Amino acid sequence: MHTSTFNITNRHGDAIRGDIHFPEHLDTAPVLLICHGFKGFKDWGFFPFVASEFAARGCISVRFNFSLNGIADDFMEFTALDRFERNSISRGLDDIDDVMHALRTGTLLPQECRSAPFIALGHSLGGGIAIVKAAEDERIMAVASWAGVSTFDRWGKEVKEQWRKQGRMEILNARTGQMMPMGIVMLEDIEANALRYDIPAAAAKCNKPLLLVHGQQDVSVPIEEAHRIASNVNPALTNMYIIPVADHTFGAVHPFRGNTPALDEAIAATAMWLDALRSS
Repeated sequence: MHTSTFNITNRHGDAIRGDIHFPEHLDTAPVLLICHGFKGFKDWGFFPFVASEFAARGCISVRFNFSLNGIADDFMEFTALDRFERNSISRGLDDIDDVMHALRTGTLLPQECRSAPFIALGHSLGGGIAIVKAAEDERIMAVASWAGVSTFDRWGKEVKEQWRKQGRMEILNARTGQMMPMGIVMLEDIEANALRYDIPAAAAKCNKPLLLVHGQQDVSVPIEEAHRIASNVNPALTNMYIIPVADHTFGAVHPFRGNTPALDEAIAATAMWLDALRSS
């Protein structure tokens, strides 16, 4: 196995940086798009490890930073908070589209891999974005959502009124201690696209293989959100895997201190699901 890096410019003129983990055999390998969550990034905690694990299991694993996630030249710290302030769900959807376009039409992949099917694996907010994108894009054949949200609207009425009044709000990053500004564009985007961003409805419309992996002890995205998505979809195409002793990140932390039993379980469940997809 080997890894390569890429840096592309999206349709909005912003950089998307990523890493591609190649398996030993490329001829039948699907492309696994790994989408991080809110206040996440491609090098956070378990993402490099997870990408390597799925490459070892036969996938071309692509992990990338959403263009407005607040990460710039220092891949481990939020040094571009002006970008984070401009972030929105629609920009995340555009970024996935631009990454797929670059993988299909550019030189990021060998010629024989450029028509490989896409499978999206999203964590937390990235899980919701992956489901909405899969519902709109035939190039994505299946979705795995790890601790995925069932709604992008996660703020109460009073918070949103204050947000509108001020034009921005600040969110504490407990890990770094930073106050991260979020502009009104995020709220306006969610409200203007309420139907498009209805994640359970998008999952039902998608009508593609869907895997929901969730920790029973997740307090950031309660397990009820996974059940909400599952209740709207075709049960013949949906698998839910609940890990009893697992939190939002399956016990993993940043900086990464090694895999955990819960993370191993999430990887194993997803690998089994991927194997079933490839053999069907």
